[in-house]
Amino acid sequence: MLSNLVHVTHEAIHQIGGIGTVLRGLITADAYREAVPRTVLVGTLFYDGDEVDRALGDDGEVLYSARGHRVSRPLAEALHHIRELYHVNIVYGRRSFEPDAQDGVHADGVAWAEVVLIDVRHMHAHTVNAFKARLWERFGLDSRSHEHVWGYEEWLRLGEPAIAVLRAIGCLDGPDPCVVLAHEFMGMPTALAAALHEPKRTRTAFYAHEVAPVRKIVEEHPGHDAMFYNVLTRALARGHYIEDLFGPQDGYFKYPLVKAARHCDAVFAVGDFIRDEMRFLGPEFADANIELTYNGIPAPQISVERNHASKLLLQRYAETLLGYRPDYVFTRVSRMSRSKGMWRDILVLDELERRFRESGRTAVMFFLSCEVPRRPNEDCWAMEREYGWPLAHREGGRDLSGGEAEFYVGVQAFNARSRNIKIIYVNQFGWSRETCGANMSEEMEFWDIRRGSDVEFGQSVYEPFGIAQLEALSFGSICVFSNVCGSAGFVRRVLGSRQVPNVIIADYTRMANNKSDTEVLNMPPEQRRIIERAVVADVARQIIEDLPQSPADEDRLLRTGHALAQQMSWEAVVRDYVLPAIGRIVSPRSISTRAGTGRSTTSYAMASA
Repeated sequence: MLSNLVHVTHEAIHQIGGIGTVLRGLITADAYREAVPRTVLVGTLFYDGDEVDRALGDDGEVLYSARGHRVSRPLAEALHHIRELYHVNIVYGRRSFEPDAQDGVHADGVAWAEVVLIDVRHMHAHTVNAFKARLWERFGLDSRSHEHVWGYEEWLRLGEPAIAVLRAIGCLDGPDPCVVLAHEFMGMPTALAAALHEPKRTRTAFYAHEVAPVRKIVEEHPGHDAMFYNVLTRALARGHYIEDLFGPQDGYFKYPLVKAARHCDAVFAVGDFIRDEMRFLGPEFADANIELTYNGIPAPQISVERNHASKLLLQRYAETLLGYRPDYVFTRVSRMSRSKGMWRDILVLDELERRFRESGRTAVMFFLSCEVPRRPNEDCWAMEREYGWPLAHREGGRDLSGGEAEFYVGVQAFNARSRNIKIIYVNQFGWSRETCGANMSEEMEFWDIRRGSDVEFGQSVYEPFGIAQLEALSFGSICVFSNVCGSAGFVRRVLGSRQVPNVIIADYTRMANNKSDTEVLNMPPEQRRIIERAVVADVARQIIEDLPQSPADEDRLLRTGHALAQQMSWEAVVRDYVLPAIGRIVSPRSISTRAGTGRSTTSYAMASA
């Protein structure tokens, strides 16, 4: 058994991005459930209605809430004292995590986690200001420049009352120190509060699902990953850091919180490049304890016949929309953001189109990507009736948002010049008849777009890990992703010198070595496009070589894909990476240092003292 684990995250209840997927993968793994005696999720309280039962979601149970008059519990008096002290509202309860068979998880029963949500909007100003002063004195964290940014202020306010609640519910009373995992910048103030007030009873780790200031640079620079990762490699070799090359970063509110990770007992990096990016933040990270803790991927076992059934559903849907049944199905399931590099997928399709014309083969590419929250189902049905959505789109209103409209311009251009491959862009969360309209079969479900895909694309310019890129791996798909994805490092680590036809890793960072540092740093978009054109030609050639031509090919892809996915499953990740990393920071033999700065054992008195 290990320590109690506290996950501080904005996805404690609702899945907004990838962290929710990570939490479910961790908590439902058998290895996690056997080793971790108690799990607590901590976040801010978003819900502001009177129906308090909704605060913890459909799978949650509220045990304490003053707003909902759930106060007849042994903990009520202590939680009420914290409410009054900080002037916050607290919801405490638990929620379930049910294993998903599609993830390849077969754990018995439901996994439970306790949940603490705190409404910090009306906190006493004097307690907030006192906490900020302590953070400045102890860690050099200056909050004055970012107090007007609620994304900073909200999570900073959470820190002290969160630790007070964890103490009240007995989470810090185990035989080993409780581990506070700060998922992204949002969790850092709570981790710092733990270091301030409970240095002996806690250990802290920054769970780096990204390095926010690096993502910003990569997305905004016209050279994207081709520029940045060449700069990064040279800079680390020469002892240069982010502000040396890209100027002051303190204006970005996430930067000081991410850089404060140097005060944690460890940094958990979900990819090899994330580890380098953290070291790039400054010399303080030179001796930091940075642990590789990859994310896991689904690893279910499935028959060729079930794959065929899913592919047939996708082919029939394409036939309904396009008028013909394509030979192959290509897919991309992704958020709509510049970091996803979806224009590269279209560039590869351009190359494939020319080759498909020569052979007479056909394909459809389903892009499933949204920029805005899920659209009401009735809107999609109405757009389908009115103008043939999702084959056709209209800008604004119920349909395309600004970023989606920009992407659709490229889709239209491709479809206008292509004959053998067509793109269908579905800007809706969900993949079912209910969410996507009458043209989709009633049998269709989300995992059909994974099981039935011949090729899944994911050529991002910034991708800390990239679970989505590999979700189709266990079903025998060919997964195409860029070398900057954290999952690429994991694949290489598992495969070693072996090669399998299921993965194609596109290297958009390759460039001539005769470029000077200044030329690389100031890379224009034209230079990046030259690199991209060379790479997509190689990617298309490899796809053509690896596409299945016979049932024997399909069976081979299914076997090799599933075998690789098993070695990258959540069970493997928890067993081989996450739990050992946690064990090292709670071990009595571990020296609690924080990136070379040391850790004081002085405990500031809580405001409740």
